[in-house]
Amino acid sequence: MKQFTLTCCSTADMTKEYFIERSVPYVCFHFIMDGKAYPDDLGQSMAFDEFYERIAKGAMPTTSQVNVEQYCEFFEPFLKEGQDILHITLSSGISGAYNSACVARDEMLERYPQRRIVIVDSLGASSGYGLLVDAVADLRDEGVSLTDAQNWVEEHKLSLHGWFFSTDLTSFKRGGRISATSAMLGTMLSICPLMNVNNEGRLIPRQKIRTKKKAIQEAVRMMELYAEDRTDYSKKCFISNSACYEDAREVADLVEQRFPKLNGKVVINSVGTVIGAHTGPGTVALFFWGDKKTD
Repeated sequence: MKQFTLTCCSTADMTKEYFIERSVPYVCFHFIMDGKAYPDDLGQSMAFDEFYERIAKGAMPTTSQVNVEQYCEFFEPFLKEGQDILHITLSSGISGAYNSACVARDEMLERYPQRRIVIVDSLGASSGYGLLVDAVADLRDEGVSLTDAQNWVEEHKLSLHGWFFSTDLTSFKRGGRISATSAMLGTMLSICPLMNVNNEGRLIPRQKIRTKKKAIQEAVRMMELYAEDRTDYSKKCFISNSACYEDAREVADLVEQRFPKLNGKVVINSVGTVIGAHTGPGTVALFFWGDKKTD
């Protein structure tokens, strides 16, 4: 029997079908493109191909997080049904959603004092955040209590690794994640920066790698270095990509070759419209469980 309702944000970058199958309701972020607002609803309002094609042609989308009122509207139906909630948010290192969710929690508990709402900061993004939600969904299905699930997330979330590389640095430059000079030189020299999410949930450049082929190899090498049980890794692996499926497939094939004990095939998802507004097309992100991060 499920002891609580598990919820998250659309920025966990899993498919709509996944969330339905796992019984994980999600609340949508939003983005604005060419003056029109859209929900970040997993490619339903705007197909991912169209979204990234418009960015490639010069569109510059902006994003907005879930605000307090929207969180309250999202939480209330579950509370009315007598359900307790464990809500996992996008990393506080890149979004204010965690703070908004906490304010909404306090407001809703004044109306429903007999219920419990627990807000947890994932310190992750995209399908890495999704990989954390997936693990908690397993715990929920096993009948784990809300308190024990919360404690598990706090204990294990820094063991979730995400390694990113990109072949298009335009959006990273626009978002201030790399300098204009670095972006220009990177484009000229075919440099793919390799980045990861640190223990504060922030995206940090780690290496400058010449050519996409080498970046693919290096991302998988990071998994060999840090994955739980190294090449005997036996948990799930998720990859997300922004309009570069073939690159993601190449990473997945390499992972499946080097980690024969994986729990199933590598799952490849699309980077959603909110995360993708900041990465642009050409980004691949590899997610797995490993050593606890310290920086």
